[in-house]
Amino acid sequence: MIRYWKKEDAPAIAKYANNRKIWLNLRDRFPHPYHLSDAEDFLTRVFEQQPVTFFAIANEKEAIGSIGLMLGEDIHRYTAELGYWLAEPFWNKGIMTEVVSKFTDFAFERFILHRIFAEPYTNNTASVRVLEKSGFILEGTLRGNVFKNGKILDQYLYTKIRDETT
Repeated sequence: MIRYWKKEDAPAIAKYANNRKIWLNLRDRFPHPYHLSDAEDFLTRVFEQQPVTFFAIANEKEAIGSIGLMLGEDIHRYTAELGYWLAEPFWNKGIMTEVVSKFTDFAFERFILHRIFAEPYTNNTASVRVLEKSGFILEGTLRGNVFKNGKILDQYLYTKIRDETT
């Protein structure tokens, strides 16, 4: 279900990522519309990563999403931000909850991390449910924290601490 990216994943990424509903819940650096060239550029960046922190979410046929970490630096060196998306045809099937749970366990084992956090927009109730079911704790609301799609939005701050994992 979670695997390394392959060059052959570019068409599936472009197919599934070109979805406004996905874009609305991600940062603006995730393009919309999403083209094959965007997928190829993304894969080029992933293949250059050291260490690799972005992985494919895949079924037996193709890549259907992405999950990854943005590792902190300097005083945040034991912290990482979690990001993910899943293709719309696979929503509401429990896939993302399983992936986030397994991936965060993997991340704590593989990287020297104390804390993993996520900042979903407060209107992204599906992501909030995924994080809560995956053992993340709500630490607070970041009021007026981002500008997305012409609006100022609030975000939640969810965290998982290494010693609190099961």
